[in-house]
Amino acid sequence: MLEIMFTMRKRGLALLVVATFSIVGARAFGQKKQATPETPPSATSPPDLKPDANGNLSQEQMQQLFRVVAEKDIENDKRLRDYTYIERDEEHKLDGKGAVKSTESETFEVVEIYGKPMRRRIAKDDQPLSGKEAAKEEEKLQKALDKRKNESDDDRGKREEKEENEQEENRKWVREVADAYNFRLIGTEQIDGRDNWEIQGEPRPGYHPQLKDAKYLPYFRGRVWIDKRDLQLTKMGVECIDTLAIGLVVARLHKGSRLIVEQTRVNDEVWLPKHEAVKLSVRIALFKNVNIDEDDTFRDYKKFRSSTRIVGVGEVKEK
Repeated sequence: MLEIMFTMRKRGLALLVVATFSIVGARAFGQKKQATPETPPSATSPPDLKPDANGNLSQEQMQQLFRVVAEKDIENDKRLRDYTYIERDEEHKLDGKGAVKSTESETFEVVEIYGKPMRRRIAKDDQPLSGKEAAKEEEKLQKALDKRKNESDDDRGKREEKEENEQEENRKWVREVADAYNFRLIGTEQIDGRDNWEIQGEPRPGYHPQLKDAKYLPYFRGRVWIDKRDLQLTKMGVECIDTLAIGLVVARLHKGSRLIVEQTRVNDEVWLPKHEAVKLSVRIALFKNVNIDEDDTFRDYKKFRSSTRIVGVGEVKEK
């Protein structure tokens, strides 16, 4: 099934890039290796967000803010590895006119083991799995666990290097986004009782992309909400504003396709995913129209105790 490509553990402002909407045959992970960027500024002090007389923010202000938020998002990603949670993925089947004709959902328990998120399906359409189905899920997870447990030092080193390269690329995209858009500070809005800056981003006329895929950025507009106290991404919306051709005859992403991402504060120490919604309209090879309408929620975050260890699938015991 056709799905959007985006790195599930890199949700911050890097999702404003075209990688969010690149169309592939399945949800994919991983990015190309990039050169090491300049060291970003410290995230300990808030950036100056005083707008000019027209309500606009300078290039320097946005670069500083985005870098701070991106660094915090990378730290969130690391801390997510200390948590288990429940993920519910809901897919709406649409008719030719875009109306919902049916809804399907799957619910997963997610835990990060040996540096990799592992999912165990626990429900289908909000009903618990049968004993046979649950056993199959346990078997699949056990195989994945055994494979990661027996990972060689060389393979582990390559994986960790790849993860670091992805973080570096995330930072490069943040700088590219700051160059590609004109940003306007709309105002302050309360979300879950906390004050947020609301910032609108529109494609910058005359923008010249530096990164290969950045040529697609002018096809999107975005709006972000950033928590004023923690300088964390609270909410983000991205919309395709013109039909975008991907490849020669591979796909056309239609105007109006959009993505919404929301995060929440957990344990007063980290911001983690709360909700993601995506609606895409795509024509494949000029012949077939595909509509995608998905809504994913994340809940019940529970932190691993430092005194615990994984001893088998579905079994956690104290040392």
